[in-house]
Amino acid sequence: MYAVANYLIHLFLAAALLAVFFRAYTWMTPYDEVLLIRQGNHAAMLSLGGALLGFSLTIASSLLHTRNYQEFFAWAFGAMIVQALAYAIASRTLKNAKDQIESGNSAFGGLLGAIALAIGGINAACVS
Repeated sequence: MYAVANYLIHLFLAAALLAVFFRAYTWMTPYDEVLLIRQGNHAAMLSLGGALLGFSLTIASSLLHTRNYQEFFAWAFGAMIVQALAYAIASRTLKNAKDQIESGNSAFGGLLGAIALAIGGINAACVS
């Protein structure tokens, strides 16, 4: 029974952290990803999807390599900050991110998503 409770606690914490990241990321970007995705904008989907997957990599690594919930939470929170910084740096370096995403430039959205995945993978490896 302890294993099931432990699983459910980890699952709930991971899902809650992913939801918090989703909210924080969509608040931080200058465009409404959810609205754009509902309108069929692939660039927004690629960018947001990459950010979610990149953050999830660190969540997964943190689940595997931490000893308790507090340590897991600390690594996950740190990963949120790293992912947010990665987006801020990439969007400022590449310039016109808002215009590119809103116009549906899938290549640009894919690039932002790939950067988020790369940072997430590196971040995940650092946790181990």
